[in-house]
Parts: sequence; structure tokens; C-alpha cells
Amino acid sequence: MTMIFVDTSAFVALLDAGDQQHAAAECTWQILLEDGNELVCNNYVLGEAYALIQRRYGMDVLRTFHEEAIPLLSVEWLSPEQHESAVSAVLTANRRGLSLVDCASMETMRRLGIHRIFAFDPHFAELGFETAE
Repeated sequence: MTMIFVDTSAFVALLDAGDQQHAAAECTWQILLEDGNELVCNNYVLGEAYALIQRRYGMDVLRTFHEEAIPLLSVEWLSPEQHESAVSAVLTANRRGLSLVDCASMETMRRLGIHRIFAFDPHFAELGFETAE
């Protein structure tokens, strides 16, 4: 079984029929599920995703996301040391567009040996991760 990390950008593309990546996201999501991959994210991605979904799409969409998508995921929780590593990475990178959540995701991926990510955020490919879009 292959572990694939799932980013907030993939969740948003899946949920928003008007998103330019929506069709690709639906197709990729279905393939990832059918192939029996282990879909992984961390608590930082979930926090970001819940906030974005609630603000942009409302509580009904958030509830559906929570009830239908979350049970399909393995959620990793960052330790205080992993949080500090992510903070250090974002400060060292000194790039305005690279977020703490992105760095926390990369920290989780490295720790678990995950090389593929379902994301539409270009930072991951730029930093050497294979995208599963």
C-alpha cells in the first residue's frame, strides 16, 4: 500500500465545482481510493482545510467534508518538536508564499517516508515531492 499525503489545495479543488482543478481533483481522488492507497494528512492541514471550507462554502459543506472525507484519511498529529522543525523551515526558507502548514506537511512526509502528495500547490513539486494530481 502506498502512502499519499493530501494537501488542503486538493480538498478545496474536490469540493469546489468552479475550481479550475475540480475535474482533475475528482479523477485523482477516485483513482487514489480505487488503488487502495493510504491517504494521509496532518492536523495542520485539517485545521487549514476546516477554516477555508467553513469560510468559503459554509457549515453544510464542512459537515459533509467531515463526515465523508475525514474517515478515509490517516491523520498524523505533529509533536512539539515537529512543530518547531516546521517553524524553523518556514523561517529559513524566507519565502512569503511557503506557509507553516506547507512546511508541517513536508515535515510529516519526510518523517513517514512519503514521496507523493495530492496537491495543486506548486511548492511541493518545487521542493522535490512527486505530485499525484
